[in-house]
Amino acid sequence: MTEIKTAFDTEITSVDNEKSLQDLKVSYLGKKGRVTGLMKEMRNLSKEERPEYGQKVNELRTHIDGVINEKSRVLEDAALNEKLKTEKIDVTLPGRTFNIGSAHPLGRIVEDIEDFFVGLGYEIKEGYEVETDYYNFEALNLPKSHPARDMQDSFYISEEMLLRTHTSPVQARVLGEQDGKGPVKIICPGKVYRRDSDDATHSHQFTQIEGLVVDKNIRMSDLKGTLELFAKEIFGDEREIRLRPSYFPFTEPSVEVDISCFKCKGAGCNVCKQSGWIEILGSGMVHPNVLEMAGFDPEEYSGFAFGMGPDRIAMLKYGIEDIRHFYTNNLSFINQFKSTEDRGDI
Repeated sequence: MTEIKTAFDTEITSVDNEKSLQDLKVSYLGKKGRVTGLMKEMRNLSKEERPEYGQKVNELRTHIDGVINEKSRVLEDAALNEKLKTEKIDVTLPGRTFNIGSAHPLGRIVEDIEDFFVGLGYEIKEGYEVETDYYNFEALNLPKSHPARDMQDSFYISEEMLLRTHTSPVQARVLGEQDGKGPVKIICPGKVYRRDSDDATHSHQFTQIEGLVVDKNIRMSDLKGTLELFAKEIFGDEREIRLRPSYFPFTEPSVEVDISCFKCKGAGCNVCKQSGWIEILGSGMVHPNVLEMAGFDPEEYSGFAFGMGPDRIAMLKYGIEDIRHFYTNNLSFINQFKSTEDRGDI
């Protein structure tokens, strides 16, 4: 054993790299190594001799293992020092520039609208972009022969399936799940599709957010108060609204909602077409037929509904003249909004 220890101590002094060190370790401590071979000699010893012999072999193994570990640390330190000598860092070089994105103006408007109505206790409900004819039209008081269907030129997939033309089917489905019992208080954001020629103000795909409230004793004044708060939240505290009679098959009475022009303060300009008012959405009281088809008693329950286009609202708020900017992924357009994260307009 003394000879093996002396041989090892001599050999390790000439080791100068990790590979040589590993080879030396295998030659002494490996399965066929010299120290392992000593253990096999125990079979030739008596029981009295084995404990002392085994202890000496273990001491030799511990010595060799400790020296190898220490040598490994020395070699690692030497390699690191050599690397530090050859590699240099120029601390005067400029740092890397990281481009940080910004919220899309359309996505920002949708989130603002959602946050406002969630704050009023509304739930956000989403539905299918591929809808049945029943929920897209019939459940909303638009039977197959109804002339108002011509107002929404649709993408039909089959005779009974189409890309939804509005998010109202979500309202119809939610009402149908209530078993004729209120209250219902939801907004329904999502993409909708209509056969339309794309231009500066029209798109075959656009975003819509609709709202619905159904409960006992819901009145037109509740609708007006809600929309007044909404207009002030999105367009500023000075905004006023006006309601104009209109027609929608699923509401009665129906109204268009205008806000006072935020650019000219009502004096008349190119934004409001010299009228002092800007149309932003349609609304009205839920038609009794819609309530009845969903299982509600129109004598007990009433409600109001509204629908708006976030695309149009974003165009008005941020002064965007072409709706196609929202969908063409033009970074020069999107980057304009980095400096407007905390501002109400451009």
